[in-house]
Amino acid sequence: MMIIYRFLTTLLIGLLRIAALLIPKIKTLFSVRKNWFQQLQQIRNSTTEEFCWFHVASLGEYEQAKPVIQKLKNELNYHILISFFSPSGYEHAKLGENEHKIYLPLDTVQNAREFISTLTPTLAIFVKYDIWPNFITESKKNEIPLYLISAALRTDQIYFKWYGSIFKKSLKSFDHIFTQNEASITLLQQLDIKNCTFVGDTRFDRVIEISQNPKSFPDIEDFLDGAKCIVIGSCWEEDMTLLIPFINSHPDLKYIIAPHDIRSKSIDIWMEAITLECIKYSEINQYKNARVLIIDNIGMLSSLYQYAYISYVGGAFGKGLHNILEPLAFLKPTLFGEVSKINKFPEATISAKYGCSYSVSNSDELTQVINDLLNNSDRYSDSVKAAIKYVNDNKGSSSKIIKHIQNHQK
Repeated sequence: MMIIYRFLTTLLIGLLRIAALLIPKIKTLFSVRKNWFQQLQQIRNSTTEEFCWFHVASLGEYEQAKPVIQKLKNELNYHILISFFSPSGYEHAKLGENEHKIYLPLDTVQNAREFISTLTPTLAIFVKYDIWPNFITESKKNEIPLYLISAALRTDQIYFKWYGSIFKKSLKSFDHIFTQNEASITLLQQLDIKNCTFVGDTRFDRVIEISQNPKSFPDIEDFLDGAKCIVIGSCWEEDMTLLIPFINSHPDLKYIIAPHDIRSKSIDIWMEAITLECIKYSEINQYKNARVLIIDNIGMLSSLYQYAYISYVGGAFGKGLHNILEPLAFLKPTLFGEVSKINKFPEATISAKYGCSYSVSNSDELTQVINDLLNNSDRYSDSVKAAIKYVNDNKGSSSKIIKHIQNHQK
């Protein structure tokens, strides 16, 4: 089966190179990886210290890896190489000290061999789901300890399909797998994988860290001037369809809106549809009586939730729910749209069961939930207490991972 995978991979890459002549997005897939080998050599030659290699798909997985990365640097003195598959992750990742980044080369035998032999990592850690068989095989061949963290398995994944034997074998190649939930342990055992442990979602450690040391924004504090605020994070058009009627009917509140895409033409459409005075963050010094602030730059949202009385997180109606753990770490009652693929976002169901988050499917439900939280102090207090319990019940996963790695590195 590995021979078939390698043949199909080579064939697919060839077809993609042809498609790249016509499709800019595919052209980018190759252009950003053009000089990966030279980049990797420079990174490896920049220090004599040992490297831990992390592979992540995009920015969200990098955020999940951060607490583990920090502990590896602090406790084991590793330098860190983070390989990304997605440009959105590579371009927006803000690295810490002794961290380096690179695009993961495409998964061919030659690329995997050159990557591993050049970097010579002491251990390799894959995050969540982005698993590449040739890189896994080459790592095992070189006796590099392999770990998968924040794993979240579902029955619709390739490991459980008749054609997924290669990926199932790759999954079995990990020395240990750390899962986000107990359901994943059950599914791994169905694949006859015993070397797995439920430790929780490492994102909790990351969002707790952010909530304990958030960035401060004096200009936003001046804008709010003590008013109750609803922070709307990572919103799409479908989310604003629900939210704009509520905003227009509740002028006593203030609103901070952070769109998923700050370049979207929808922002101007939203500003026209909102009857309250709106202003963009880039023009905040010009505001007079604005009630709505549109964030038109990136990197602020995770700290903006500190200013929320209630939060709303977007994406559920579209490609997928964004990170609801960020506002919950600030102990804010959090709303989001009705999630279509609920098994992909277990935190939505779990937090709702705790009583600190709320799924809404239309404007009426959104208005009812928010008004209840605004007008019923007991319900609001219960929601905050539920958030405290939810966060406390799930913290510390990165420490458990590091402890296991330390015990097995001796």
